[in-house]
Amino acid sequence: MNDFIETQAEVRQLAQALLSRGKAPLTPGERRMIERIARRAQVHDLNDELEERLTFGERLAEHVTAFGGSWRFILGFGVFLGIWALFNALVLAEHAFDPYPFVFLNLVLSMLAAFQAPLILMAQNRQAARDRAAAELDYDTNLRSETHILTVLEKVDALQARLEGLAAELEAPKRSARLHADAA
Repeated sequence: MNDFIETQAEVRQLAQALLSRGKAPLTPGERRMIERIARRAQVHDLNDELEERLTFGERLAEHVTAFGGSWRFILGFGVFLGIWALFNALVLAEHAFDPYPFVFLNLVLSMLAAFQAPLILMAQNRQAARDRAAAELDYDTNLRSETHILTVLEKVDALQARLEGLAAELEAPKRSARLHADAA
């Protein structure tokens, strides 16, 4: 909410500055800002907004990818593979359902990889979309900063002009006194 109020104040400030200038041409920065304001919609929390748009498949892909890329999965799967190999090679030795080169285990691992690869790619695509949205928010923030900087620069220029005017006013009596002194 504070961002929206701040943005309203910025827009109002820019509008007042532009209206007070009359028909003077816009600077490139002002033109960009006006175009950006015209296109900008009120922005909510980026993560919430992106979460709301996820389909069931995208949510599932993110959960599977998060679990598949965790130490819990790696350690658990390592234990599973060890138990599978020991159970078939030592415990069931003569009657193993998957004897030593573990062909069935290779099939299971291949199927797991066949499912995990597209899910990982889907999760990466979602992350790329998040990154693009974050870059857009960064651009908006930079644009607001540029507006603030332009406002500050205008105020500094106005203060500098005022100081130069005051200095000239203070210098005028001294200059006139010197002229009178030189004339006398």
